[in-house]
Amino acid sequence: MAPQREHFSAYLAASAGAAAVNYPLWKASAVSQSAFIQPQGDGLAARFQVFKQAIAPPYRGMPAVIFGMTWARCAIFFGSDYWRPRLQQWGAPDAVAMMTPPLVFSSIVQIVNMPIVRASITMQNPKVENDPNFRTTVSTLRHLAETKGFFKLWHGLPAGLIKSVPKYITSVVVKDLCEMYLPKASTESEFLTRSCIKSVVAGVAGAVLTNPADILRNEMFKTDLGLFDTVRKLRTDELARRPNASSPFLASMGWVTRGLGSNLVAVSVPITLTIFLTDFFIRMESGPNYVR
Repeated sequence: MAPQREHFSAYLAASAGAAAVNYPLWKASAVSQSAFIQPQGDGLAARFQVFKQAIAPPYRGMPAVIFGMTWARCAIFFGSDYWRPRLQQWGAPDAVAMMTPPLVFSSIVQIVNMPIVRASITMQNPKVENDPNFRTTVSTLRHLAETKGFFKLWHGLPAGLIKSVPKYITSVVVKDLCEMYLPKASTESEFLTRSCIKSVVAGVAGAVLTNPADILRNEMFKTDLGLFDTVRKLRTDELARRPNASSPFLASMGWVTRGLGSNLVAVSVPITLTIFLTDFFIRMESGPNYVR
């Protein structure tokens, strides 16, 4: 069932709620993937200690991050749900109708949000915690523009697009397929169960694809290197950490799983919550006869 314009508030509320819940997880993922805090060892306990430090306050740049997440996911999910049935009515193949809206909307929001993303991730570095230039998102943006150049605020955009666009295309398409093939709900409990399944599957499917691109983007923010130089640096750093590895190639590619656990949670939770809460709020607005 296509959303009507009056359901926009449900998408916005769901996106805002998911963004607020997700901020600490986003911070932990950003810190882990950027290696701002290094684990003291290779074991699970060392990684968990890093996660505990990364998820703890201070929550610097939180308002800007929540705002960016809220409008971005609202635009992607509402825009995709609104335009898919209309493209189908105009004769577009189902695959095109499902993939084109998230492709367009996720690309737009990534380009618009890129300066906020760069500033917010830069602020999480403990080394700049007491630097007045990095106290707020606005001061960080100003400092980056003055010292590195205005257009450097979009540094890392290719990796950001590689990360975000496939993630949201996958999440939206999986959500739409679940809506098509899962049995329709006839009771409140069936509706909640169906929505949970759809939300979790879509969230995890989108998250598992994005970890390497997240790491690339965050490393580009940290080093100001280009995309291919960043890949070379990451591989070199991994080899330096594992000089006695039996397979140098596999050892050099170990960076692709850095921060995977925290990223899986940080990415899948907000998508899952956004989809589930959207269904819940629309059902509240539309009444018990609403089927999704």
